[in-house]
Amino acid sequence: MMKFSFVNIRQTCLFGYALLLSGALLAQNKDVPMKQLLLEDLSNFKPTGSNWQIAGDANADLNQENALKTSKGKGVLVNLPDKKNTSNLTFGFDHADMDLTLDFMMAKGSNSGIYLQGRYELQLLDSWGKKNPSYGDCGGIYQRWDDSKPEGQKGYQGIPPRTNASLAPGLWQHLEVAFQAPRYDASGNKITNAKFLRVVLNGVVIHENVEVTGPTRGAEFPDEKNPGPILIQGDHGPVAFRNIYYKTYGMSIPTLSDLQYSYGKGPFSSDTLKADTKFKVVQSGKTQDLTIENVPAANDYIIRHTGKLNVKSAGKYTFYTQINGFNLLKIDGKTLAPLAMTGTWDERSATTDLSAGDHTFEVLVAKRDSWMKPALGVFIEGADVRRMPLNTLSSLPLDAPVNPILINVEGEPKIVRCFIDFEKGTKSKRITHAVSVGSLEGANFTVDLNNGALVQCWRGDFLNATPMWHDRGDGHSDPMGSTLKINDVPNFSVLPTNTTAWPDSLTPEANYRGRGYELDATGLPTFKYSIYGTEVEDMTRPEDGGKRLTRTLKVSGSATNLYCRIAEGKDIVAQPDGSYLIDDKSYFIKLTNPAGVKPVVRTVNNRQELLMPVTTGNQISYSIIW
Repeated sequence: MMKFSFVNIRQTCLFGYALLLSGALLAQNKDVPMKQLLLEDLSNFKPTGSNWQIAGDANADLNQENALKTSKGKGVLVNLPDKKNTSNLTFGFDHADMDLTLDFMMAKGSNSGIYLQGRYELQLLDSWGKKNPSYGDCGGIYQRWDDSKPEGQKGYQGIPPRTNASLAPGLWQHLEVAFQAPRYDASGNKITNAKFLRVVLNGVVIHENVEVTGPTRGAEFPDEKNPGPILIQGDHGPVAFRNIYYKTYGMSIPTLSDLQYSYGKGPFSSDTLKADTKFKVVQSGKTQDLTIENVPAANDYIIRHTGKLNVKSAGKYTFYTQINGFNLLKIDGKTLAPLAMTGTWDERSATTDLSAGDHTFEVLVAKRDSWMKPALGVFIEGADVRRMPLNTLSSLPLDAPVNPILINVEGEPKIVRCFIDFEKGTKSKRITHAVSVGSLEGANFTVDLNNGALVQCWRGDFLNATPMWHDRGDGHSDPMGSTLKINDVPNFSVLPTNTTAWPDSLTPEANYRGRGYELDATGLPTFKYSIYGTEVEDMTRPEDGGKRLTRTLKVSGSATNLYCRIAEGKDIVAQPDGSYLIDDKSYFIKLTNPAGVKPVVRTVNNRQELLMPVTTGNQISYSIIW
């Protein structure tokens, strides 16, 4: 069975194709999917202590140290250590190269760690709000240790995350890891160190191509060998895990052999090519590598490479092409990528079943457009094969590097007007009247001036304006940090009944009018607008060192059945301290209720909403904690 697809990858990698070449993007290929580690019991792990258990859910108190509670059920792995029970947890399978994704939840002040192969630790810690993370903070690659060295020098080679992308305790955080095991020669001598190809925490890349020269401190095994099991620390503090997926890879890789090429000269037309891909050969021969460098011309050429592709195990394999010019790809005489004109940013892919052993391989490239560079890239991915190039590195030249254009906050808040690309769930849109605000505390946010919505917030650096200002640009900028997507719907609406759906956009009856914004003494804006006959002043300010944003909406005037929507999500759960957990523990909302006014939690279209009734002279204030 063969499936074919086509996707534009220009936005995937603005600064060239290095990430695509590494094959470590952790993108899910549905044809060679990751395996889920079922958490119905502890049978997928080696025997361990009673501190480890399976639960239906976990809840960590935002304010209480090491407080994590569970509810009965399945699907969540929990560590609840005490003085007598502090066992580590070892997975029931070994791995060499692997990809791993999971969700985790830290209790306040808690500490844990994930050891790849039981040897190389990625630190888990409640690092919420820390400005300058170290190797010991969440996402850090922990230090190695040498007892023979003098005091103060025993620890070495710890690597901090690029930035602190940690969320608050009690929230589900997401971790993605692409790991490459060390390599050894036939005599067992190590020739390549273990490497974290890519680590992503809460959507932010925190490590890329980081080598580890040996086991980190506290490793289960002091030596290095392949394979080894994942180990999770159990002796430091409460932690919970869910949605554990993994993909392991073999150490043997597909190879090309018996490669030959045949070269012809143009010019040629697309109609001629589509009718017949035969051509007059002016040069041919054997070649060691699949490379466009076998072409002696820069343009008006056609070249066909043929050979044998050997795969070590049977299964589904996905082929990807990034080629400048007309091209096609065949395996065993079957066309996987039909003849088409593409650029290297146009990645084509096709999946087919292959038996173990040799298969015929053919790729044809015909280039006529002089503005394109000669480029030929063919990649392969399988159930036990991490995406890898079959071509030489020089056959798919990188684009000229682009110096990033970053907007940082220095000395005073920054206010930037630009497009913002907003994606949440299945919804995707470009917000054309966005204003992004960067604070000195590092808590940043975006407002849509077309409807008054607080669209998103993030902690850390401010904006990457490269897509907006490099070359011709497209007008948009991207947040530089773990971004909480909130919504892009109106803040206020009239709801005649409790089941009236919240509008996705403003209706004519809303009579919305933007009134601009004013800056306070610190340089932060208060946005003003009118809606449903009321006047609104919308002020969002960082608090608690940037750990939260507090939004205050002052409303003058009133309208019958007027509500303000505070939050929306899969679920909204009231907490003992009066706060609310929003959308599967994505963030907290802490409300300051006006006298005599109670918030409303309702369910509409299988989603929950937190609403506040609006009365005359009402002031609505709440904090977003993430």
